[in-house]
Amino acid sequence: MLSSTGSSSTGTTKDGAAAGKGAGGDTADDRTSGLGPFEGLEREVRLVIRRAQSNGASIAQRVHPELDASAYPLLAHIAERPGARGSDLATFFGVGRATVSRQLSRLVELGLVERTVDPDDSRGQRITLTPDGVDRFERARTSRVAMLEGALATWETDDVAQLARLLNRYSADIVAWKQNLR
Repeated sequence: MLSSTGSSSTGTTKDGAAAGKGAGGDTADDRTSGLGPFEGLEREVRLVIRRAQSNGASIAQRVHPELDASAYPLLAHIAERPGARGSDLATFFGVGRATVSRQLSRLVELGLVERTVDPDDSRGQRITLTPDGVDRFERARTSRVAMLEGALATWETDDVAQLARLLNRYSADIVAWKQNLR
């Protein structure tokens, strides 16, 4: 992220000293030196995805001991958009309706979501979190936010907000690009 001085928060400080050493001791600049901007981005996105996947099981376990890691993003989306339809979820996540239907059935079995008939189309269903699902999801989300606050405690809040905006823009542009391929 760029700080207010325009230098990378994981590169060098104003006086040229190394800053923002990662867990492996390398700075982001060390890891991506010699790479073009898109190659560097691919590397960092790959690492973010891998780290998110490795944390997915523990996050899901915080919601429910029998919850699959891939279900947490589905729960988060339903929490943000109560009354979503299964077809909307499949489109949003870029998976088949059958995949979403299986995951929703499991979430219903666990008592985390409920399906109701869509008042606008009796063939469809609207999906919402149950009260227990809301409580469990909020506890897990609060824990995840606290983890981010701890891990990024040295960051300026404007840098965190900028990262969120850029990730949102990245996601929207990737979705739009994929839709244009069809």
